[in-house]
Amino acid sequence: MNHSDNLKLGEKGAWLSIFAYIFLAALKLIIGFAGGSDALRADGLNNSTDVVASVAVLIGLKISRKPPDENHHYGHFRAETIASLFAAFVMMFVGIQVIFSTIRNVLEGDSLKPDMMTAWTALGAAFIMLLVYLYNVKLAKKINSSSLYAAAQDNRSDALVSIGAFVGITGAQFGLFWLDPLAGLLVGLIICKTAWDIFKDATHSLTDGFDTEQIKKIRSSVEMEPDVKSVKHVKGRVLGNQPFIDITILVDSHLNVKESHDITVRIEQHLYNEHNIRHAHIHIEPFQ
Repeated sequence: MNHSDNLKLGEKGAWLSIFAYIFLAALKLIIGFAGGSDALRADGLNNSTDVVASVAVLIGLKISRKPPDENHHYGHFRAETIASLFAAFVMMFVGIQVIFSTIRNVLEGDSLKPDMMTAWTALGAAFIMLLVYLYNVKLAKKINSSSLYAAAQDNRSDALVSIGAFVGITGAQFGLFWLDPLAGLLVGLIICKTAWDIFKDATHSLTDGFDTEQIKKIRSSVEMEPDVKSVKHVKGRVLGNQPFIDITILVDSHLNVKESHDITVRIEQHLYNEHNIRHAHIHIEPFQ
């Protein structure tokens, strides 16, 4: 399966998130108003904003599939990373909103006793989002999609938000009103931490950061080629989920063009077989 097919497969995960969020947002808002639960209504609004993030991921995956053109010689792979960044901003906004909403409810002394129907709705929603998370995280790892992985982390955060709502609503039935704000605060912090991790990875990729350990492994692989006298440098960057590697090697100065070219072909094939690197630019210089 080629990269374009992988991205197309990843779109199924984005669509799954969108449909799940639309359904759960409507369900939570209706039952939240009917059952008098601020926590469930807030959870429903949270899912409404998640629809936007999932649509951004879907758009990013679609744009990434576009082939190179006269303005994008390396393709459109980074659209996927930008989608991850957008998802991180949405998650951070929601996380901060949950934290401030919790603090406001504590200061205002809210002590409502919502209908238990709202608690079971929250628990059922958490179970649904957990299933969506498991599907998307497995698919993201299979196709190595950063934006779908970010969407999966958002799915997990939403499952935690719903569990927090369930705990708070259940606690209110027994007069333990402090459970609601405590659960909300912890969930908000978890969402913000997840958003920060996604933001950090996305910005690292967009600024041409690359895993130093991976560079060492690639260098070691190239040095194993018998005709390579020395490896001058190995540089890498990631476009979307595709690594692009630049390598300068030193070879016998008496080799002709074809012999030198054959060395680069062997190295490229080895990088693909051992490290799944499809894009490698190898520059040859004479060994003195």
